[in-house]
Amino acid sequence: MTIADITPSGARAAIGQPANRLLSLDVLRGLAVAGMILVVSPGDWNKAYAPLKHAPWDGWTLADMVFPTFLFSVGLAIALSFAKLAQDRRAAGIKIVRRCAALIALGLVLNALPYFDLAHLRLPGILQRIALCYALAAALCLATASMGPDGRAAVNRRALLIAMAIILPGYWALLAWVPVPGVGAGHLDPGGNLASWIDRGVFTVPHLWPYGTDAAGAVVYDPEGLLSTVPATVNVLLGVLAGTMLRATAGTSKGRLSLLAAAIGLMGIGLALDPAFVINKRIWTSSFALFSGGFSLAVLVVLLALLDRGPAPVPQALTLPFRVLGGNAILAFTLSQALSAIGGVPFIAGPQGPITPQGWGDGLAGAVIADPYLASFACALGILGLVVLALSPLHRRGLHVRL
Repeated sequence: MTIADITPSGARAAIGQPANRLLSLDVLRGLAVAGMILVVSPGDWNKAYAPLKHAPWDGWTLADMVFPTFLFSVGLAIALSFAKLAQDRRAAGIKIVRRCAALIALGLVLNALPYFDLAHLRLPGILQRIALCYALAAALCLATASMGPDGRAAVNRRALLIAMAIILPGYWALLAWVPVPGVGAGHLDPGGNLASWIDRGVFTVPHLWPYGTDAAGAVVYDPEGLLSTVPATVNVLLGVLAGTMLRATAGTSKGRLSLLAAAIGLMGIGLALDPAFVINKRIWTSSFALFSGGFSLAVLVVLLALLDRGPAPVPQALTLPFRVLGGNAILAFTLSQALSAIGGVPFIAGPQGPITPQGWGDGLAGAVIADPYLASFACALGILGLVVLALSPLHRRGLHVRL
């Protein structure tokens, strides 16, 4: 697949963008990774801007759209490479299992940093969810693949729509009607919902996210839990459908308008469902999956219009950091997580004893920036800049690390 396969005649990638990569996809993925880094790397957690904080429970913020957008980009990549993936289904299955296992293993290692306290190792995690969602979506695409007009395997869009039509209402029905022992059915609070109860039983409390607490401070849920991974897979499937539409319409203006209409429709349905099944990222409600999927699709449409529509793309300097991050997204996330883990270890000498690199950086930023929120944000930008600089040599050589 080349850029010419899915963009209008005469369209081209920005300078330095390999010819077989869709610029919008790399930038979309890069934006998602950049968002992840900015959200988890403030100088002071108590001095983070509101859009960079997750909603405490119900509702959504800009930060809550970051992870779904990455999952959406995973689906987009599946769609754009599906014909090649499906040439040998047995080999594809092995590849999917191997990649899933590698992502889970890497996620566990990152969760263990910096002390490797296995008794309290968090078992769920971001990479673990990416792995499972990717595996479920890719396996479904392979199992239901149809034959395209060119004689090659193609994504069966109807099958994916049917799957989503089962998953989203089914997840709502489970949370609404299956009783939680000692609590009952239909409770969507942190400790009383079915998804949290399953995670406590499967992973046990010591292996959940330590900040997933209820009002009393007890650890009761994990935002990347097991059952909630199923509706999160819908975000990947939405990316797959967007990719197939993109190929079918060759990136034309009419095709972009169709995608934009779909994005508005998804967000509208999510908002309409909110009173009955609240938008909630922590347990990835069906309304959240639809709303966030529409949000991701809308961002993609904007990027397509700006970056892949003709002979004069947006200046490469504006997209370079996101292309660097998007071209090596998993490696970028891994570096940021490692830096975050190190940043919380107190080993820098301070006037009142050891301080963490995070605290030292926030103090340094605060010495030159009067606004404490802006100083905290500057620290996050610093981490983002370090990751971009570290990966820039790989980008210049066109090297993309894949698990």
